[in-house]
Amino acid sequence: MRKQVIYLAVCTFAGHREVFSSSIEADIDCALEEIIQTDDDFIFYSGGMGEFDKKCESAVRRIKRTHPERSIRLVLVLPYLTHEINRDKEYFEAYYDDIVVPTELMGVHYKVAIKKRNRWMVDRADVVLAYIYRDFGGAFDTTRYAYRMGKPVLNLAGKE
Repeated sequence: MRKQVIYLAVCTFAGHREVFSSSIEADIDCALEEIIQTDDDFIFYSGGMGEFDKKCESAVRRIKRTHPERSIRLVLVLPYLTHEINRDKEYFEAYYDDIVVPTELMGVHYKVAIKKRNRWMVDRADVVLAYIYRDFGGAFDTTRYAYRMGKPVLNLAGKE
């Protein structure tokens, strides 16, 4: 029987703010290496909010350096505009290939904007790389939404 190859081009991250795994960096690196074997062009969406997102962003930057032959883009997806973008413009330009505030979120109340932003990322993703170890919170809700939408979810917390 031949192994089925799934071609992925868009990946997003969903994880709790705190990461308790001592091997999470290696686990993320391994998962990303596997993902990028499926194609040559990738977009990685990050909400940039917690420790897991930051670790995933660092891993994407590493993978971009080790695989210059591939087109790999790291995109920060914000739920709304903040003064921080203008104040720290050089930082954001150095760390991200693009910064997006989805037009669908314009005018959305800030208390629901993060949830809607997370759904926006899932809707566009081919796979969700997750770190979910409890059954509540925004990251849990995001992965539950991904499952309902039929998106593959690679939960790295399940390895523990």
